[in-house]
Formats: sequence, structure tokens, C-alpha cells
Amino acid sequence: MGITKMPQTAVLKQMIKRCSSMGRKQHQHYDDLAGLPLDVPKGHFVVYVGENRSRYIVPITFLNHPQFQILLQQAADEFGFDHDMGLTIPCDEHSFQSLTSTLR
Repeated sequence: MGITKMPQTAVLKQMIKRCSSMGRKQHQHYDDLAGLPLDVPKGHFVVYVGENRSRYIVPITFLNHPQFQILLQQAADEFGFDHDMGLTIPCDEHSFQSLTSTLR
């Protein structure tokens, strides 16, 4: 009996939902009206990258890019959805910075 994988669209929708709520769990200082950490502007979310789990604030528009969706799929495959560590992207910081610089 094999494990069935979720369709990619379902995985991405679940990741987007987690992205939008991730900052609220990670920080004690947040805007009560918006429900987001004070340092995360509207339309952005937080990801953690690399061995040191460096924190990056990225625009939600990145979720539309196929290259970023691949990173989200890798994060789902490696870490799953049930963890309290924040949205962790499984790649090194240099590669992440290179990719995101092309998406802006």
C-alpha cells in the first residue's frame, strides 16, 4: 500500500494558507488589527532559509512564480505541514537569494 501524494494545486493552496498565518505564530509583537508581525508589510510573508534558518520577508506575489512553487513543494515534501518551526525552505541561502532576485 503506497502513500498517495496530494495534487500539486492542493499542496500549494495549503502552503499559501500556512504562509498567510505563519507570522502570527512566530512573533509576540504583532499588530492586533492586521494580525501580522509589525515588521512584515501587508502583502508579504516570512520564510526561513538555510542551515541557520535565516529569516526572509518575501512578497506574496512570489507564490505565483513556478520556481517559487517548486521550493514550496520541496518544503512540503521535506518538512510536511505539521510543525511549529515556521515555513522553512530547504535550500541554501545563496541559491534562495539568487532565485528571489530574479523574481522581483
